[in-house]
Amino acid sequence: MTSALRNKALQHLSRRDHSRAELRLKLLPLTENPDEVDTVLDDFIERGWQSDARFAEQWVFYRSQRYGPQRLRAELQQKGVSGEIISAVMEEHGNTELEQARALWHKKFGTVPRDIKEKNKQLRFLVSRGFSVSVIYRVVGGEDDSF
Repeated sequence: MTSALRNKALQHLSRRDHSRAELRLKLLPLTENPDEVDTVLDDFIERGWQSDARFAEQWVFYRSQRYGPQRLRAELQQKGVSGEIISAVMEEHGNTELEQARALWHKKFGTVPRDIKEKNKQLRFLVSRGFSVSVIYRVVGGEDDSF
């Protein structure tokens, strides 16, 4: 059964990187012995085929164009990535939250809101993307706007 688990894990990893916890959840229904899954995953980690750090780096790289740091952190935690890895990847990523929020806001709206209804729409949009409230108010309020 271990070779079937190994093949299935390789299939999943050939499409995209997965966190260990995510891959474990996908493999558990295929066996009655969870230790087999852990053995396969330990082997993959040892060979460098699966890495939570690499997964987190790719996740942040691709998703940071659309989402803020708070949402990215929450998504990585949900996928079972450790707090140390999340902190390291987020610190290494480089863009500040303000720059990301500004770029996303400018792409979506581009102008300071004319009325309260429009302002609330812009605020809700940035909140849903995972930016902090203080950053959102700076961006939507037009403070030190660099565009």
